Amino acid sequence: MCAYPAPADDALLVKFWGVRGSIPVCGTDHVIFGGHTPCVEIRCGGQLFIIDAGTGITNLGLAIKETAPAQIEILLSHLHLDHVMGLPFFKPALYPDKTIRLSCGNLDGQTAEKPLERLFAPPIFPVTLAQLPAKFVYNGFRAGETLSFGPHSVRTCPLDHPSGATAYRFDYGGRSVCYVSDVEHGENWPPENLIEFVLDADLVIYDAMFCENEYSHCRGWGHSTISAGVELCRRGHVKQLAAFHMHPMHNDAFLLDMEADLARAMPGSFVARQGQSLVFAPVAMEVPA
Repeated sequence: MCAYPAPADDALLVKFWGVRGSIPVCGTDHVIFGGHTPCVEIRCGGQLFIIDAGTGITNLGLAIKETAPAQIEILLSHLHLDHVMGLPFFKPALYPDKTIRLSCGNLDGQTAEKPLERLFAPPIFPVTLAQLPAKFVYNGFRAGETLSFGPHSVRTCPLDHPSGATAYRFDYGGRSVCYVSDVEHGENWPPENLIEFVLDADLVIYDAMFCENEYSHCRGWGHSTISAGVELCRRGHVKQLAAFHMHPMHNDAFLLDMEADLARAMPGSFVARQGQSLVFAPVAMEVPA
């Protein structure tokens, strides 16, 4: 398990707990970038947000355990299996004093409760989420709405993906991070609403499931490429791109080559690694003379 950084009260923190798409992978060829499916921790000062609940959420749960806040906010991009399969194995779910709130925006305002009840129930799974000691509550919204969490606002944007998906933007201390996965780039790429959504962000976490020759055979599957992510970031004046949702068959050597190409195309950008943390210190505010 990766060492857990102490959150900074005035900083925007990002930690990658799972960066793979579709299925988890392991082995000597998947050590550098890791094999867990999507889960990203965001800290806006003291406020914890968790984006997606793939298998990466297991290590996050072990890191925070009972020190997690009383109400834990999990923001789901969508409900495909690789993004929710870790939920029953999230350690804070075993503490009766915890409430886990699941927000979902790709179901036309409906919550994720009924789909997750069907998934995590016999004969597919031995127990339901409701049988776990923690309390699960469900929040449905429509992608494109702005969510409020006390003093924090989180912007959202709909994405082109089978059954839909939701992008999230976190702004804190004058810094900003966007999570844009899963998404398919279309013919008129990038769309104006997504350019506006990522505008001037410090970091965009972007779906780079396929390389160019793979994508030509996988159109309509709801995923994208690094080159499409770079184009979006250039149009939106984004400072860094983190390639994410990596294909499970892309091994360390492949991803290192991909990262080198990405760094040449957009200096400072990288392929996200499981366990990697980034801290964005607040921007000093100018005091009027």
